[in-house]
Amino acid sequence: MVRSGSFSEEENFHRQASFGGGGSRNTSPLGRMGSRNTSPSRQKVIKTKPRGLDEETVATFTKYVQPDIHMEDNIWAMLPEDLLNEILARVPPFMIFRLRSVCKRWNSILQDNSFLKFHSQVPSHGPCLLTYWKNSQTPQCSVFSLPLKQWFRIPCTFLPQWAFWLVGSSRGLVCFSGLDGLTFKTLVCNPLTQSWRTLPSLHYNQQRQLIMVVDRKDRSFKVIATSDIYGDKSLPTEVYDSKVDKWSLHQTMPAVNLCSSKMAFCDSRLYLETLSPLGLMMYRLDTGQWEHIPAKFPRSLLDGYLIAGTQKRLFLVGRIGLYSTLQSMKIWELDHTKFVWIEVSRMPPRYFRALLRLSAERFECFGQDNLICFTSWNQGKGLLYDVDKKVWSWIAGCALQSYNSQVIEANLW
Repeated sequence: MVRSGSFSEEENFHRQASFGGGGSRNTSPLGRMGSRNTSPSRQKVIKTKPRGLDEETVATFTKYVQPDIHMEDNIWAMLPEDLLNEILARVPPFMIFRLRSVCKRWNSILQDNSFLKFHSQVPSHGPCLLTYWKNSQTPQCSVFSLPLKQWFRIPCTFLPQWAFWLVGSSRGLVCFSGLDGLTFKTLVCNPLTQSWRTLPSLHYNQQRQLIMVVDRKDRSFKVIATSDIYGDKSLPTEVYDSKVDKWSLHQTMPAVNLCSSKMAFCDSRLYLETLSPLGLMMYRLDTGQWEHIPAKFPRSLLDGYLIAGTQKRLFLVGRIGLYSTLQSMKIWELDHTKFVWIEVSRMPPRYFRALLRLSAERFECFGQDNLICFTSWNQGKGLLYDVDKKVWSWIAGCALQSYNSQVIEANLW
């Protein structure tokens, strides 16, 4: 099933999507910019506060007000279309909705398939944080641009009125699953183009654990359905391929006791945490086979989340400590040769206390491309960690619905 006009072809569906890598990641506080001019002719200085920075480290910076430049309407109105496309293609995708109302010409260009395909070839805008929730049964979606340090509201009224929930996202496409009456359905959408499709029914139409992965090279995506952590563990693994628009049956996951419903997809492999046998279950997408990895978890681990990083890196994020006064949050990386977890970072105590004030307080953790986001169910706060830069920063202005949040990437596919 196809909705929202321009979603008749595979390419059109993918345009305007890609979340995770690319673009600059400026998570460090901004310092004072420019030098002060003490002459009588100095320009007016406006003091403002950067968005998205840690309240404890925010520094006031100055911005000079440039004099208005008169632009000849008759000249800019005749700007060649190829040059206009070059300019508009570099506008952050969240601005597309606003730019469509500028004039009829822009509205026509911004919805043209050739422009959208061209926009998809421009380097990614950068990583973003997607939040989704329902307010009075009305779907709501907001995106926080990490490079711009700004929130954007994206309309979600184009989605069907099902009882669905956010499954995950990959390269800008967002996957939902839910119930349409008594039927379990899976839906994949592009919130920036407001196009969506309902996937064909599974061979075994039961509620499943799902994860979506996108291949940008051939502009396709796959959805993997594993056994449910609380349901029937005898169901075979099913994989949906958008290139053929159907589900295929694969090996049933061996009988194990899963300790979490959270999954991570890294280097064409799907990972799940298991208690018995202790370690990880790994599903190879290329062979369709399951394997057990005897990677024992760190001692005193209370709750853990698997996070997929770049370049085959797999992280384990969890809270450790039996007593509330000794608890802390750590990040480990899997050594794929020795099958052991190596500690790579620890959350500073002041961030841990601000994020989780109670020892039994629940939190969520998700990430992509070496960016890890923490959210607290009770505090409504968002904390971001850049593994490469080793920088912690608060996400300002957010009251996250933590169980419906994802780190994604924004661009026109």
